[in-house]
Amino acid sequence: MTWHVETSTDGVDWAQAKRELIADRFDNGRTADALRRSFEQSQHVAIAWDGDRVVGMARLLSDGVCNAYLVDVWTAASHRRRGVASRMVNDLAARVPGQHIGLQVDDAAPFYESLGFAAQPIFMSKVVGRWLDNDANR
Repeated sequence: MTWHVETSTDGVDWAQAKRELIADRFDNGRTADALRRSFEQSQHVAIAWDGDRVVGMARLLSDGVCNAYLVDVWTAASHRRRGVASRMVNDLAARVPGQHIGLQVDDAAPFYESLGFAAQPIFMSKVVGRWLDNDANR
């Protein structure tokens, strides 16, 4: 294993991270600065590094009591199927003992099921105004 996971965003080149997300078709439209803010303002983060290159990211939003929400789990295409995402998700989960962790998935349900997540019957969401139309993305 040449990669490792850190619990800090120190040293992340957010412009490069944004380019990597775009290349992997994982970009959701945030600016590089908004991406940085999303991670820096999260309760817990996991950043996978291979040398000086970020090859994975994930973050966990938590109330510190009973509920947490897993978001932005990404592994660079070059490092998939090597345990990077599993390690990041498991590391994040270990930081919120006794809490329910929710997440929304589009096409990775089998992966999350392999980590112990179970499908819930209903998930609802609402975007206030237009998606990403806020000060953080200007």
